[in-house]
Amino acid sequence: MASLDAPLRPVVGVIAATLGEKLDLRTVGDLVRHYPRRWEKRGELTDFRDLVPGEYATIFAVISKVVSKRITTKTNKSLNKTDVTVTDGTRRLVLTFFNQKVWQQSRFQEGAAAFFSGKVELFNGKLQLVNPEVDVVEDDDIAGRADFAGEILAVYPAVKDADTVKIRRCMRLVLDTLDLPEDPVPRAIRDEFEFIGYREALEGIHRPKTFADRDRARNRLAWDEAFILQIVLAQRRVAAAGLPATARRPGTDGLLAAFDARLPFELTKGQRSIGELIATEMAADHPMHRLLQGEVGSGKTVIALRAMLAVIDAGGQAALLAPTEVLAQQHLRSITDMLGDLALAGQLGGAEKATTVTLLTGSLSQAARRKALLDAASGAAGIVIGTHALLEQKVQFADLGLVVVDEQHKFGVEQRDALRAKARDDRRPHVLVMTATPIPRTVAMTVYGDLDVSTLEELPTGRAPITTAVAPLSGKPEWAQRVWQRVRDEVAAGHQAYVVCPRIGGDEPDDSDAPEEAPLDAGDTERDTFDFGAAEGSRGTGTRGSGSQPVAAPTRPPIGVLELGPQLADGYLHDLRVEILHGRMPSDAKDATMRAFADGAVDVLVATTVIEVGVDVANATIMVIMDAERFGVSQLHQLRGRVGRGSASSRCLLVTELPAGHPGRARLDAVAATSDGFELSELDLTLRREGTILGGQQHGRSDLKLLSLVRDRDLIGTAREQATRIVDADPQLLQHPPLAAAVKRLVATEDAEFLEKA
Repeated sequence: MASLDAPLRPVVGVIAATLGEKLDLRTVGDLVRHYPRRWEKRGELTDFRDLVPGEYATIFAVISKVVSKRITTKTNKSLNKTDVTVTDGTRRLVLTFFNQKVWQQSRFQEGAAAFFSGKVELFNGKLQLVNPEVDVVEDDDIAGRADFAGEILAVYPAVKDADTVKIRRCMRLVLDTLDLPEDPVPRAIRDEFEFIGYREALEGIHRPKTFADRDRARNRLAWDEAFILQIVLAQRRVAAAGLPATARRPGTDGLLAAFDARLPFELTKGQRSIGELIATEMAADHPMHRLLQGEVGSGKTVIALRAMLAVIDAGGQAALLAPTEVLAQQHLRSITDMLGDLALAGQLGGAEKATTVTLLTGSLSQAARRKALLDAASGAAGIVIGTHALLEQKVQFADLGLVVVDEQHKFGVEQRDALRAKARDDRRPHVLVMTATPIPRTVAMTVYGDLDVSTLEELPTGRAPITTAVAPLSGKPEWAQRVWQRVRDEVAAGHQAYVVCPRIGGDEPDDSDAPEEAPLDAGDTERDTFDFGAAEGSRGTGTRGSGSQPVAAPTRPPIGVLELGPQLADGYLHDLRVEILHGRMPSDAKDATMRAFADGAVDVLVATTVIEVGVDVANATIMVIMDAERFGVSQLHQLRGRVGRGSASSRCLLVTELPAGHPGRARLDAVAATSDGFELSELDLTLRREGTILGGQQHGRSDLKLLSLVRDRDLIGTAREQATRIVDADPQLLQHPPLAAAVKRLVATEDAEFLEKA
């Protein structure tokens, strides 16, 4: 008998080396958690004479002849064709395989018996199976396989030298010798929700008798993933409540009171209530861990600034971590503008009670960097705003009381932990992480399940709604002129415009501002070659003019800032003040360009996604997003949030060459149909694979293999409730030893580092 922790080699033999090297399956537990990606039911066992074209069939036959040769198709494509002749003892049938690799062809040995499953086709008047699935049967394996044709077979993620058939055989060996521990899910929960047992679930997922067996097994194992993870997160919340922190209780006549007294607007109900909650949590002697999410433009920065001022009033410092220099500089400008003379401590014109706001980024001059480091270490700077430069070991604080992380999904856990570790002694700072990307409830309960979540849903009064429309260029070249005319109209009315491109462009391959999300592929359609910014009449050869027929052209790369900017400046917008902005520009040039745009000295800013978050120019009323299908749903919503920040009506134009009916076009239509970011986040979750959300920056959640954040929303919520109830009553799980063992197995993996640092 083999336990879950047992190595695979003694159970499955030499193939264990391949499973470990290629699939990272090293123990029995690893293998049984290597779940199928789909299940197939074999057709009825079919005599050769009963084969019907178009039907799916399984035959058991003996290989009598194998012939391989190179052929050339009508399109001059060279293929390797392998014809395998098989017999049922009376008749013969040809099975055709294309582009079989050497290791695949080696299965076809004359005289070998095998099961073949595939669709029956008619070619030149003869029946054949093309690229059928092959299960070569060993001599001692034929017995008991008569029901092969009707069984439901698991199809696994596989690799060379470990195909799905070999994995299936290994799984049989493991399941037949598996010595399982006591079921980790408490009996009361299994009874209440009618879950099958753990052993039955493993049998049902890997070798189900019926599809109903498979569904019951998947439901139970998905519950295990959600429930055990929620147990760990609940334990972390309980443990965090016991960590030491300095209570930050500000007085009533400090910076915060002075700031509130001069606010030119009234806080929304949501801003007030969340601000009060944060103040209460920071007044406790254990650290706050709160996630603040809200629509773009909902006023999260004001909440964060009030929290930072409260910490300063209580004798501490605050650090604000931003993902880019553009955003860090924008935060510096907006915070110092909001504070006014309250940010001029020790300077002429500074208020009696004031602080210093310091910027620390990698591009500072040596003298400026030295001063910023000194201000942070001495405590002279109450607020330190920076990028990854804040995380360097030489950066020290006198008394770090609050860490604010903006757009936290752009940071890894190690980066956040490095900043949090800069607090004094062994006391943890309070932590507030913010995102303007609305997070679906299931993601909040899994990826961010160890944080308390606050949602800011109201927009400040006076904000104008944003009208979004798709500008289709496919078959409508006149739309390009209409788009740029709309930009001209907005500028003529005294407003400003953004034009966003998916890449920087130019000859350099490093497009550091490329979208982080993986949108649906838009590269299979024929595209027209456009000079997007050229005025009518100045387009070059190969373009479409008025009244001409569409001219098909090879798929072009996404348009870049370095191409479109000059096109617009010399074409449609030749008499407007057009500037470009992208991540490869020197920091001082980026800052100068943003300042010029904010001051109204630039009419049109052609930029990459460096303006995605944090940029606040109330006079910008129109955004044109080029090749909009290249961006993800949430990113499009983020981008359009840069307009509509004043009282004037605003609009966003999603420019695309995708035809109606293309999946990518449907996604753009969905973005245009609603301004509700939470609705769009659910759409985004539906369109994207779970791995995209649970992987990457959110390192360590690779163990969620069956749990679906879309399909299992109710299950995740219930698992969280049950886990919280159990951990509140028994934090160490002393009354639940099997569950404690399952938790230990989870945190014994690389996930432990994530869970400790998250």
